Amino acid sequence: MSNTTPSFPLNAWYAAAYDVEVGRGLLARTICKQKLVMYRRTDGQAVALQDACWHRLLPLSLGRLDGDDLVCGYHGLVYNPQGQCVRMPSLQSLNPSACVRSYPLVEKHRFIWLWMGDPALADPSLVPDMHWNHDPDWAADGKLINVKCDYRLVVDNLMDLTHETYVHGSSIGNEAVVEAPFQVTHDDQHVTVTRWMEGIEAPPFWASQIQQARQYKGLVDRWQIIRFEAPCTVTIDVGVAPTGAGAVPQDGQPGDRSAGVNGFVLNTITPETDGSCHYFWAFARNYRLGEQAVTHQLREGVTRIFREDEAVLEAQQQAIDDHPGMGFHNLNIDAGAVRARRLIDAWIDKERPAHQVIPIQEAA
Repeated sequence: MSNTTPSFPLNAWYAAAYDVEVGRGLLARTICKQKLVMYRRTDGQAVALQDACWHRLLPLSLGRLDGDDLVCGYHGLVYNPQGQCVRMPSLQSLNPSACVRSYPLVEKHRFIWLWMGDPALADPSLVPDMHWNHDPDWAADGKLINVKCDYRLVVDNLMDLTHETYVHGSSIGNEAVVEAPFQVTHDDQHVTVTRWMEGIEAPPFWASQIQQARQYKGLVDRWQIIRFEAPCTVTIDVGVAPTGAGAVPQDGQPGDRSAGVNGFVLNTITPETDGSCHYFWAFARNYRLGEQAVTHQLREGVTRIFREDEAVLEAQQQAIDDHPGMGFHNLNIDAGAVRARRLIDAWIDKERPAHQVIPIQEAA
């Protein structure tokens, strides 16, 4: 048995696809090192099954649908949406052990979420909150990126946004992000990093957004409130408002952001293998809601920004692989990422089997 420490927990909800990706075709995807196939029944309900036929292990994703059932493309075994084989060509009786795994599935916030661990623990109320992705008070859209890196590197990247100054200097980054103080709070499931930048010049992206939406040019108060939810979801409350317009919280009371522009960057990262992940993201805004062209422009603009992250993360993973004896050295800016890693480790530890301790008996 391998002594390799797991890199992710299984008893958690993981985004497996955007809802629009799954239809009446067969979609193959690897989630947490498990190969699966997804499709929709004729009533629209999504299904996720193990992608290997019980008979000769051919991927079921190479088969076809027959109504709600999946037909293996090798010898024609037919599986129902629960993963049970319901027909075997040339056989009068079915082998009751002929089945493939069916994964608990919840469709919420425009994502299809799968539970990869113990099905008895799959509580739909534990799906991470990403409601901005379908809330009528927000306009949102996003994409899926397959990144060739450990999913925890993406979490690290999102928990410390000082990299914006250097990686995204032409769009969302400037020196104010590096210089501004920040606060880190946490509990047993969340880590929050809060940063306010008051009286600054807006970076190009936000200068454009507030000018178009509010016809404002000038200094701004900018905020970044990053919230990590274990094991791998990060929502980031971002925006700018005219300096002095009251957006900055005072005496424990929330500020008034109505004169500014507010967005949420929604991120949930699903391990594919130990060295690759599915990075689902969306950008939601609360201004110019009815303008589809703005939604498209923002999605494509954020896509370009995230390509810069993708290049850095994949280069970082390659460097980790090239230097197996080297580790990270943390700075104060890594406080949020360090706390998030501790929560991930705690989730992993909960799934480790308890070690039996055998007392040593004294010789008589």
